[in-house]
Amino acid sequence: MSEMTIRAGVAGVAVALTWAIAGSAVAQPLQKLGEPEGFVDIVAWPGYIERGETDKAFDWVTDFEKSSGCKVRVKTAGTSDEMVALMNEGGFDVVTASGDASLRLIAGGRVQEINTALIPSWKRVDPRLQNAAWHTVDGKHYGTPYQWGANVLMYNTNAFKTAPDSWKVVFEEMTLDDGKSNSGRIQAFDGPIYIADAALYLMATKPELGIKDPYELNEDQYKAALDLLRQQRKIVNRYWHDAFVQIDDFTNEGVVASSSWPFQVNLMQGEKKPIASVIPKEGATGWADTTMMHAEAPHPTCSYKWMEWSLNPKLQGDLAAWFGSVPSTPDACKGNALLGDGGCKTNGIDNFEKIHFWRTPRSKCDSQGTCVPYYRWVTDYIAVLGGR
Repeated sequence: MSEMTIRAGVAGVAVALTWAIAGSAVAQPLQKLGEPEGFVDIVAWPGYIERGETDKAFDWVTDFEKSSGCKVRVKTAGTSDEMVALMNEGGFDVVTASGDASLRLIAGGRVQEINTALIPSWKRVDPRLQNAAWHTVDGKHYGTPYQWGANVLMYNTNAFKTAPDSWKVVFEEMTLDDGKSNSGRIQAFDGPIYIADAALYLMATKPELGIKDPYELNEDQYKAALDLLRQQRKIVNRYWHDAFVQIDDFTNEGVVASSSWPFQVNLMQGEKKPIASVIPKEGATGWADTTMMHAEAPHPTCSYKWMEWSLNPKLQGDLAAWFGSVPSTPDACKGNALLGDGGCKTNGIDNFEKIHFWRTPRSKCDSQGTCVPYYRWVTDYIAVLGGR
C-alpha cells in the first residue's frame, strides 16, 4: 500500500474524530474581490482541469488565464481521503471535493463559507444542487457545484458477449462469456467509501440485512459488507485510484471489469478500445463534486474568479463531454459542440434521484439508531486491502 494511501487514511480518521467541532474559527466570507494574486492552486480529480495537453479540443484553462490574470496550478488526487490530506497540509486554494470529503472539510474548518453574491453565475446552478446537503450547513454555502455523475461498471466487450447487468461480476468469482474466470481480471476502488458499493450490492441481493442506505450501516450490515469485500479481494487484480493506471490495466494487463468513472470509458472508447459501461440493476453510487475554497486560501480573488469561471456554459459542457459527467448548470446541456444536445441525457441527467451520492458515514444516522462511523471504514478498509 502506498505511503499516500496510508497518510490519507490517517487524515480521514483524524478528521472524522473531530466531526463535532463543526468548523470553528473560520473567517467570514470575502465581501469584495481585490486585485488578482497571479495564481490559483487547485486540488482536483484527474481530468477535471484541462488545458488541451491530452486533447487540444478540451481546454478550459488557457482562456481563463488570459482573461483573469490568474495562472492555474493543479495537483491531482485519486481519492477523497487524499484530497482531505492535501487540504489539511495547506497551501492550496480550492478543491473539487466529492460528498465523502466535503462535510469533513467543513467540520474540520479546512474550507470557508463562500459569498455567492461574488459569483454571478450562481443563479444558473441546478436548483437540486444549490442547497445540497454536502456543501450547505446551517444555510451557509461552502462551495460551488461543479459536476456530478455515477460510478459505472466498465467492462471489456470481448469478455462479455452481452452487457453485464449486475455488480456480481466484480464481487463473486465466476466464468465469463469468454470461457475464463474473472479471478485476477477485475478491480475495485482504492478508497474506504467503496464499502458503500458492497453495501449497495447487498441491499439488492440480501434484503434480509435490512440495509436502507449504503452509507448508514449497523454492525451486522457493516460486517456483511466487509465479508463481501474480503471475498472480493481473492479475485482482485488491483485496487485502483489512478484513472490512467486503470486505463493501462484494461489495455495491457487483461483487466475486463471494474467500477470506474465515465472519464476512463470515454478515453478508451475514443481510442477505439473494446470498452463499454453500464449502471447495473442494483443501482450505483455516485459523486456530486463541489469547488470548495480553503479557509486560508493564499489567492482568494483568483479563487473566486475560478469558481465563477467554472460555471460558464462552455466549460460545463466541455467538461461533461470529456468526463462523461453531468453539468451543474443545466443551460450547458444545449448548444455545446462537444457534448451535443443529447449528451446530458446520455450522461444521466435524469438519474439524479437514483444515484446514492458519496457522503461521509456518521455514527448518528437517519435510517436507524446508530451506524458505524467513517473512521472505522478507513481502518477496516486498509485491513481488507492488506488481506486481514
